[in-house]
Parts: sequence; structure tokens; C-alpha cells
Amino acid sequence: MDDTAPRSVPASPRVPGLEPVFRHLDDPDVPWQQVRAVRLADGTVASVWEKWLAFSPDPLYLSLYAKWDPGVIQRRHGHHSPHVLFVIEGEILCGDRPCPAGTHIELPLGAAFGPFVAGSQGALLFEVMMGDPRGWGDDPGSF
Repeated sequence: MDDTAPRSVPASPRVPGLEPVFRHLDDPDVPWQQVRAVRLADGTVASVWEKWLAFSPDPLYLSLYAKWDPGVIQRRHGHHSPHVLFVIEGEILCGDRPCPAGTHIELPLGAAFGPFVAGSQGALLFEVMMGDPRGWGDDPGSF
């Protein structure tokens, strides 16, 4: 390949009239949704709550803010798209790995992660699924 040959510049993907979309956690059209509830050994119920900030059909993606109650458990699983997760506050355990605030987890398409357990203070997360956000269980009998 000739490295001195001019390279073509891709055409701009700009769409005239298309503007940014702004959301705030306090927006009335962004409610908390309980997406998981588990009964813990002591009989209490711990949940995962999400605010879906953007759920686009084209291109398909989901971005969300999540609140995990202390001790909530999520089984080992994957998603039908690449997924990133960022721990804002608190701590979660991903498998054997502690993930305190500031941890970024990248889940490539086809990979599984977890099981997850929220720490004693719970956790706040920001997540983005870059495509189909549906999940699949990797080890349904584990939790």
C-alpha cells in the first residue's frame, strides 16, 4: 500500500435540523423503574431501579442511570450488544472483583459478566448498551 496516496475523507453524517436531546434525572418523563427485585436471606427485598435517559430505536441503543439497593444480586449474564457500565457511587462485586466508584466495565458483544452483588451502601451506575439491550443468562442456576 502506498502511504503517500491521498486518503478519502468520509462524507459527513450530519443531518440538517437534527439537534441534541437533553435529559435531567428530575425530568417527570424519566421515572424510576424497578427492573429487578430479589428476596435476600434475611427476608428483605433488594431491587435494581433504572431511569432510562435514552432508548433509541434507530440506531438501537439504551443509556440509563441505575440505583442498586444494598445486597441486590444479579446473575451472570450478557447482552445482545456491547455494553459499558460505570460505577458512580458505592461498590458492586462483579464475580470475584470488587468494583468501587470510578470503575468502568466494558462488556464486548458475546461476553458475559457477573454475578453481581451490590455493596452494603448500594451503588449508583451509568450504563450504555450500544445496540439490542436484551440480556441472556449465562448460568441461570447460579443465583
